[in-house]
Amino acid sequence: MLNQLEAEFPEHTPRPSGAPNALDGIRVIDFSHFIAGPFATMILADMGAEVIKIEVPGRGDDLRRYPPVDKELGLGAPFLWTNRNKRSVALDLKSESAVGIVRELIATADVIVENFSTGVMERFGLDYQSCRKIRPQIIYCSVSAYGRDGPYADRLGFDPIAQVESGFVSMNGYADREGVRALSPVMDISTAMMASNAILGALVARERTGLGQAVELSLFDSAVLMTGYATMQHLFTGANPQRGGNTSPDTCPSGVFQAKDCAFYINCGNDKIFQRLMSQVLDRQDLASAEIYATGSDRIGRRDELFALLGEAFAQQPWAHWQSRMRAAGIPHGQVRSVGDAIRSPEARERRIVTRIPHDRVGWVPNVSLPIRYSETPIADPVAAPAVGQHTESVLRELLGYDDRRMASLAEAGAFGPNAPRGSKA
Repeated sequence: MLNQLEAEFPEHTPRPSGAPNALDGIRVIDFSHFIAGPFATMILADMGAEVIKIEVPGRGDDLRRYPPVDKELGLGAPFLWTNRNKRSVALDLKSESAVGIVRELIATADVIVENFSTGVMERFGLDYQSCRKIRPQIIYCSVSAYGRDGPYADRLGFDPIAQVESGFVSMNGYADREGVRALSPVMDISTAMMASNAILGALVARERTGLGQAVELSLFDSAVLMTGYATMQHLFTGANPQRGGNTSPDTCPSGVFQAKDCAFYINCGNDKIFQRLMSQVLDRQDLASAEIYATGSDRIGRRDELFALLGEAFAQQPWAHWQSRMRAAGIPHGQVRSVGDAIRSPEARERRIVTRIPHDRVGWVPNVSLPIRYSETPIADPVAAPAVGQHTESVLRELLGYDDRRMASLAEAGAFGPNAPRGSKA
């Protein structure tokens, strides 16, 4: 499968030699798994932080098995997407010797990120209060479903649960059927972005005050935020958003239309855009200045007739015809694309969103870049997500100074899992 992509996507272009990273010198101990936590730490890793991912020996992060799983890589595409630029250390935290290793690593770290169920880190003796005794300046970020305290702290939650309970699903889809969840894990991604922002803010605060702190993010809180300004609209009116499919409740005409050869979306967010659409794209100056369509409220009230008029006109010409006219007129527009179409589009190619990066086992793997562009501290060159425990030995030797004897002793004690070779370097 991947071999078919070689001609479609370019190799990654390395960052300028000698350019600094935004987070040079920052070390993150990452206990997180699945998406929200790992995506947050990947953002930090892309900015140049050293991220050490602590995984269960053998099995590792459960996201490794999310499909499609490549047999040669031994892991799934979703794991590659959210774990680049990290070092994997495999430790069995049920072993006291493994917890001892983690405590030594924490003493060298700036940030801890965890998204275990509430109470797990306490059982390991690795909660915030315990870790701050090891490293008073530590930034300790917890990501949970409903918060770390209160009556809902024990609840488990995944992205689709947050989508339905936040009201997000109730807003999406068509009025004649149930609301629809977003297939993309939008709540995990938004929580990850919030977490990375919160960690960056805490690091800046530490520079000023010298103090570390606990940082907490909840999937549910992020999901409510992702309902957008609908929450504030409800507080003002008491009304809940009504599902309108691809139309907008606030602007008109905004929605999907069909050209002669494909579907596209336009968004007339104000009166001037509507007037340009009518006069410059459709050559209907009479409608651009018509009193019945003068304001957004007027157009919303006549949405059905306006959409019928536009639909009939757009169907007469192919997308290329309308696209050039809309671009010239400054009409926000876009072709309705599949995911595959989007990453192969001229816009995506120009931004080099998808590239190929080296992999020591299979030669190369595809990579989807962050949207961040720094002028002075370019994003780190991407390194493919690691195998489980790939860096256990190198991290413990380099960071903690362990020698052969110490490594063998820890293996014997079960720090590297029950299946790790005894009497060896792990």
